[in-house]
Amino acid sequence: MRPSGDALDELREAMRRFTTEREWTPFHTPKNLAMALAGEAGELLEHFQWLTPEQSARLPVDTHEAVALEMADVLLYLVRLSDVLGVDLADAAQRKIRINAERYPVELARGRADKYNRL
Repeated sequence: MRPSGDALDELREAMRRFTTEREWTPFHTPKNLAMALAGEAGELLEHFQWLTPEQSARLPVDTHEAVALEMADVLLYLVRLSDVLGVDLADAAQRKIRINAERYPVELARGRADKYNRL
């Protein structure tokens, strides 16, 4: 399920308020936000470390909830970073999908996990 532009706008505004209320804006530099985003992505990965593909697809309920919250952290830092940099995240994602569609034509990429330059 893809978030609508409105949902992303609401998240952006909520993060702005959250940050402003705590006077954290000076700390929310692109560098700091990118590093925090990478850290949260690492915390997300921890839940999958050492699991088989089958286990990763059938997480226990408590792990599934923890994964959901880590995914939310990743999303929130990404939304905040896009706000600070003035990037329209929904537009950038749509542009990237179009670029990937050109890089990975269906007739060459179907059923393959190869990088576009190896198709």
